[in-house]
Amino acid sequence: MKKNNAKAYWKENIRYVLILLAIWFMVSYGAGILFKEALNEIKWGGFKLGFWFAQQGAMYVFVVIIFVYVRLMNKLDKKYGYDK
Repeated sequence: MKKNNAKAYWKENIRYVLILLAIWFMVSYGAGILFKEALNEIKWGGFKLGFWFAQQGAMYVFVVIIFVYVRLMNKLDKKYGYDK
């Protein structure tokens, strides 16, 4: 039973990691490089939005992702009894 619990825990953990990395990839690579021209039509704080994402936005999103991951892992630890 404990081994099945551990397998389910890691399966869910890896799923969270992959989803969060995909979001970070879309923001950093997608918004900063692929969609830069379209985003540059929008201004954000006096700067073109594509430039902003390439220079700062991806870092902000990464920090938010860290906090989201911590929150998800705390819930996951509680769910599987690893919070003790």
